[in-house]
Amino acid sequence: MRTWLGLGAMLGVVVLMGVAQAETKLDGTFVADAACPATQSIKDGKNPGNVGTEAGQSYDLIAGNKDEPTHYMIRVPGADPERRWVKVSCGHLAGATGAPAAPVEPVAPQKKAAAGKPEYVFAISWQPAFCETKSRKTECRTMTDASFAATNFTLHGLWPQPNGNFYCGVSSADRASDKGNWRDLPAVNLDKATRAELDKVMPGTASQLDRHEWIKHGTCYGKDQQAYFADALALMRQVNASPVRALFEKNIGEELTANQIRDAFDSAFGKGTGDRVRVACSDDRGRRMIGELTLGLAGPIGPNSSLKDLMLASAPTDNAGCPRGEVDRVGLQ
Repeated sequence: MRTWLGLGAMLGVVVLMGVAQAETKLDGTFVADAACPATQSIKDGKNPGNVGTEAGQSYDLIAGNKDEPTHYMIRVPGADPERRWVKVSCGHLAGATGAPAAPVEPVAPQKKAAAGKPEYVFAISWQPAFCETKSRKTECRTMTDASFAATNFTLHGLWPQPNGNFYCGVSSADRASDKGNWRDLPAVNLDKATRAELDKVMPGTASQLDRHEWIKHGTCYGKDQQAYFADALALMRQVNASPVRALFEKNIGEELTANQIRDAFDSAFGKGTGDRVRVACSDDRGRRMIGELTLGLAGPIGPNSSLKDLMLASAPTDNAGCPRGEVDRVGLQ
């Protein structure tokens, strides 16, 4: 189901980066569907610090470049300057108000399902693509062709919705650490078996991704750390035991389309589940790689929950995201 942004824009003329530019003020959240350049200027494409969006990440929405925008101004924490321009096609809006724009679809409605809308976004990664641009990370330096992550999906996160439902009951000190050094966040306490499985299925634990995911998203899940990660791992097992994973392994080094991926979900989990899948890609030196899939879910999640049922209880999305991309193999290409 799509939502059209309302009319009644407030237009202003501001001086931005030394250039007079008409700007349409917006308020809400921009959710990146891909890794895209976040530039200081639309006209010349200057990008101090080589800043880019991260697929699946949310950013504060500030403005559009005109009444029917081709670019959005977002706030990128840690960038200098923080205010950056990204192409409209790089992602979608959630909870935006202000100017008219392209039709958008919130990823995230209320915690209680309303009209079948997603209560959760389940983000799964293709690790070799991630490591193409993050090769210095510990989990990337140690990955080989024999690694689990070379031929299986890995866990990014299970994100309660609506989008922006972050940091529930989290101290300001831990919020600050989450924006800077994840090593300073409290350790995640899990039983031995869950910890071993999580370290395999979420290679990013080597860089404390589990601490970040718990602080930012898990604290809004309504369960403790053990249940949060155990539930996410149970869903990952279903994905990696399915023809969807087999499709990716079979096509390593080749290109897949969003339609092929959605069809594979229909085959694996039942007709209509593919309509709940969005594809995110990243670009690296002219190569467009599939980096992540996000699945809309609704309903109570537990260790024995059916991924099929959770997906079908959610709302379909007309936006399949990245239309096509390469299934990357281990190692810098």
